[in-house]
Amino acid sequence: MGIKIHPAVDDGVKPGDANFAGGRLHCKCTQNPVEVSIKSNTAHNHVCGCTKCWKPAGSLFSMVAVVPRDKLEVTANADKLQVVDPSATIQRHACRECGVHMYGRIENRNHPFHGLDFVHTELSDKSGWSAPEFAAFVSSIIESGAPPENMPAVRARLRELGLEPYDCLSPPLMDAIAAHVAKSKGAQAA
Repeated sequence: MGIKIHPAVDDGVKPGDANFAGGRLHCKCTQNPVEVSIKSNTAHNHVCGCTKCWKPAGSLFSMVAVVPRDKLEVTANADKLQVVDPSATIQRHACRECGVHMYGRIENRNHPFHGLDFVHTELSDKSGWSAPEFAAFVSSIIESGAPPENMPAVRARLRELGLEPYDCLSPPLMDAIAAHVAKSKGAQAA
């Protein structure tokens, strides 16, 4: 059967639709679910092994993507949301009843990803969202209880799915962070 990564990719990564215009995400509450409307497709979708992201029960990884902040709106039951960790860089807004993270927002205007909100597209009943492209913070699943001796098999499974494993973000995203930092310090590219 193989190693289970995340329900959205365990049977293979489904391609996204370049013309997809967005949809709605819902928490797991059966009554009065929180609803978040997104008026664009997502970008930089990936599976994430960090210990901060919300993961479906039994998953080694979360699946998270970004959308422009101005394309996200809480459209139902916003009163049920609370910030999970106010001291974290990403302010993860979760439903206080079911615990599902609905979106994460960076309030620090100097952060390279300010203006982008982090979302979990598996909370939508629509297909077409951007496909996962890579795996981030892979070693961090050990912190969540994954046996270290299974890591070679986990990385092999990720590669089999076409999700290159990194213990940080993907090289293009790491380059974007470094470029932002360089620019903020007045450094010029040679």
